[in-house]
Amino acid sequence: MKINKKALFFDIDGTLFSEKLRQVPQSAVLALKKTMEKGNLTFINTGRTWCQTSKIREEAPVNGLLCGCGTYISVDGKTLYDQRISPERAEKLKEDILRFRMDTVMEGVDACFFRPDGVQTETMRAIRSILDQSGSVSAKNWSDPSFSISKFCVAVGADSDPAGFFETLRDFEVIDRGGGFYECVPMGHSKASAIEWILKQYGIALEDAWVFGDSMNDLSMFQYVPNAVVMGKTRCRAGAVCDVYGEDRGGRWDLPGDGRAGAFVRKQWFGV
Repeated sequence: MKINKKALFFDIDGTLFSEKLRQVPQSAVLALKKTMEKGNLTFINTGRTWCQTSKIREEAPVNGLLCGCGTYISVDGKTLYDQRISPERAEKLKEDILRFRMDTVMEGVDACFFRPDGVQTETMRAIRSILDQSGSVSAKNWSDPSFSISKFCVAVGADSDPAGFFETLRDFEVIDRGGGFYECVPMGHSKASAIEWILKQYGIALEDAWVFGDSMNDLSMFQYVPNAVVMGKTRCRAGAVCDVYGEDRGGRWDLPGDGRAGAFVRKQWFGV
């Protein structure tokens, strides 16, 4: 029986990228190569913006990257979609972030930007440390003349007014990542919208798409695509809509987990 070409979409952190090893396990690299040899298409589908993906681009063999929750699409090294927040709207965001005393990282295609007065919360301090290591932070923070963003995240501090701030975001989807941390994406963009764009571009049916993820910004693609694999049973509150589970076991990419469904996916799509 002829097998239709599949399109496989992967989150990075906790899915392709082992949070224990801080790299893509070789078992994952092998699985990606195997499924591409079968003629399937592979895409990273991430909340990270392009500038935050340099390490994953070096380690993971894929056809393309869907970045910034659907705001940027690159296939075979070519930029096919790039939606940015207008300069006027971005300036208003800066004003409101300061007015409501929110901490933030504002994420662009070319760089990430923090408040000029420094990080205000432990959450954002940890994020700043990771982004500094990747070389994706602007040294001039958001006063950089090249300031341009696609999305942003905010963290709630002791004196923040998140309710007041979120009232100003009628044109954004606000994703609660837990612990007072929120991801803010321009309305109409999501990991699901990026998948829809790719499927139309390649003429692939929705039922021939598979998605793999682990967190709340993966919820849109879990709900949109009928074939979903969630990594880590306890970490994703969207688990109820997913079919099979996988697990990051550190040195080995166990994708998906045990059982007949898992064995079928491993053999059929990954050849391992």
